[in-house]
Amino acid sequence: MNKSRLYSTTTLIFLFFLMQNLHSPAAYASGVGKYESWYQDVWCEGYDGQTEVEQDDGTRVDCLTSNHAIEMEFARKWPEAIGQSLHYSLKTGRNAGIVLILQKPSDEHYWASLNDVIKQYKLPITLWRLGP
Repeated sequence: MNKSRLYSTTTLIFLFFLMQNLHSPAAYASGVGKYESWYQDVWCEGYDGQTEVEQDDGTRVDCLTSNHAIEMEFARKWPEAIGQSLHYSLKTGRNAGIVLILQKPSDEHYWASLNDVIKQYKLPITLWRLGP
């Protein structure tokens, strides 16, 4: 085996193990790097809800509980969550809800912005937060 082939094989093996470790539970203990669906599953199960409930228009409610149609969203996408939660409420006849996922302390300003808009316009949306 020539030296360049050995180097590329070694590099590929290293990259494989690196990718495996990046997806390990220990790497995600802080919540950083998880997909939105992971949060949906965990949070929704805790509130006896159903995840990804499809509506007649093809949209999917992230978590549908007996009282709420909930949009789960990462902090930086808080403006999108407002519209989606209100739409889900309209489609299901349930109260609108947002679970905002804060992955790091610096996401706190997104939580504050979301609360400010909800209060200013008296939007009928229940809020929950996940994270620091």
